[in-house]
Amino acid sequence: MLLPLVKNPRDVLHQVFGHAGFRGLQEEVVNHVVDGGDAVVLFPTGAGKSICYQVPALCRPGVGIVVSPLIALMRDQVEALRQYGIRAEALNSSLTPEHAASVRQALARGELDLLYVAPERLTTPGFAHMLSDVPIALFAIDEAHCVSQWGHDFRPEYRELARITELFPGVPRIALTATADPATRADIVERLGLHGAKLFSTSFDRPNISYSIVQRSNGPKQLLGFLERHRGESGIVYCLSRNKVEKTAAWLTEHGVPALPYHAGLAANVRARNQDAFLKEDAVCLVATVAFGMGIDKPDVRYVAHLDLPSSIEAYYQETGRAGRDGQPSEAFMTYGLTDVVQRRRMIEEGEAPDEVKRLERGKLEALLALCETTACRRQTVLRHFGEAHPGDCGGCDNCLTPAATWDGTEAAIKVLAAIYRTGQRFGAGHIADVLVGRETEKVLSNGHHTQPVFGKGDELDAKGWQSVIRQLTAMGLIHVDTAGFGALHLTEAARPVFRHEQAITLRKDQPKRAADMRRALSRPADLPEHAAPLFDALRAERSRLAKKQGVPPYVIFHDTTLRAMAMAKPRDLEEMVDLPGIGAAKLSRYGKAFLEIIRAAV
Repeated sequence: MLLPLVKNPRDVLHQVFGHAGFRGLQEEVVNHVVDGGDAVVLFPTGAGKSICYQVPALCRPGVGIVVSPLIALMRDQVEALRQYGIRAEALNSSLTPEHAASVRQALARGELDLLYVAPERLTTPGFAHMLSDVPIALFAIDEAHCVSQWGHDFRPEYRELARITELFPGVPRIALTATADPATRADIVERLGLHGAKLFSTSFDRPNISYSIVQRSNGPKQLLGFLERHRGESGIVYCLSRNKVEKTAAWLTEHGVPALPYHAGLAANVRARNQDAFLKEDAVCLVATVAFGMGIDKPDVRYVAHLDLPSSIEAYYQETGRAGRDGQPSEAFMTYGLTDVVQRRRMIEEGEAPDEVKRLERGKLEALLALCETTACRRQTVLRHFGEAHPGDCGGCDNCLTPAATWDGTEAAIKVLAAIYRTGQRFGAGHIADVLVGRETEKVLSNGHHTQPVFGKGDELDAKGWQSVIRQLTAMGLIHVDTAGFGALHLTEAARPVFRHEQAITLRKDQPKRAADMRRALSRPADLPEHAAPLFDALRAERSRLAKKQGVPPYVIFHDTTLRAMAMAKPRDLEEMVDLPGIGAAKLSRYGKAFLEIIRAAV
């Protein structure tokens, strides 16, 4: 059988996807894979990783096999590709026997461009045998950090993917991830046997996302204040527990925010219904555990909020990165407290991971706490963690927009350290604060701590102020929280020079930022002129109508970026419309006339 010649990547990009040119390193990756090379792609969310394997799969003869970890992700990507006229299917456990058989038949007949499969399916003898009779364009391993035990989404089944080379020699492989610290990057290469692959890495900066992290005082009220500036927009709120997810969703709904819960404990039909509502409607707040979100491709998520501390900077980056995939201004917001640290550390210590992994997880948690407590540019701190330099003063985080005041906390630090030491290093932050302010609680009296020299010696701060000092000293590594000892505070070796007055301590003043101040600071000029707004709204309404008719998310028809371009350019015919971003041949044929009618009616 004669196989078709390799197609030109630029032609495919323009004719199928409607883009005038590649972005960043996309073209280098695409050309490398089209030529048969292996690649490891480390791009941030929103940088267009999917194009890096979708275009080569359409250029090379055969079918592109995409390894994806979630059924929901497969479904969404397949639907989006079909809108472009691409012959895409998924083979997973959700399919009926009849549907699965039809997919296999289409694969055997060479009628598929892209096939999405789960990692555990790919290496089964039956499936591997089926693929042995089919020309394969490439293997794409999406969410490749799942292969690493250092990654925050470790999936053991990904380890088997190293066998692809053995089973299918000569077929190019491309591994892609939106986040990977240096240890995880090395692990991806090692675990997948990609030692000869070319590494493509671009800046992990997401300049369109503004970052704000505040000390928790009243989490729900702080969240509601944040959401006030996102009325009518889609977003995600992350909570650590299922119970908190449901309570937060109910509370937000009571206060006028349309919110839905999502966690693994919900019935499958409820979970699917809530996810569909989030994907297909324009203003849903989804309150979820971290079980939600991997690979979610909804481009117009305008905010991501955390009511609890994530597990690491990697997890924080990955989760906040689900906002603003369309490149438009978006926000990441987080509240945290010392109780989060205690809870996270307890989860690490009580887990079943090897000691080596636990040690790494502790280090990652400490790095995240340092991010929370820093007075420096948050973007600079995050990027430094990924081995990337940033000059700071980003203009897009709370510390840069409203810099925190600092004070000489050396004497305060010594008082805290002394109180911990004098009380036997057996008590938590709340008790230490009580001792310092001179509060005669039952626990203070029963342990005789009212007789200690440090009792009442901290009257310059209230209990909340001392909690802040303790939290910051923990972030600096002077104090260790013993989770096995119910949050007891222990001194570390790093505390010794502070005790001896050999090291000065600078602390941040905890002055909660008013919502109005943050709103002003984080506001950005709209990229859509006022005169174009009515047409943009009319185009969105037409998109929603068409999406509901087909039962698909609106963004698979056109992204907001495309609608903005329509509202600005006001194309007069299909020839002018095809030059706009995101309008390939299939979408022009399918939707062009309907949107032209809306534009003509408005002009």
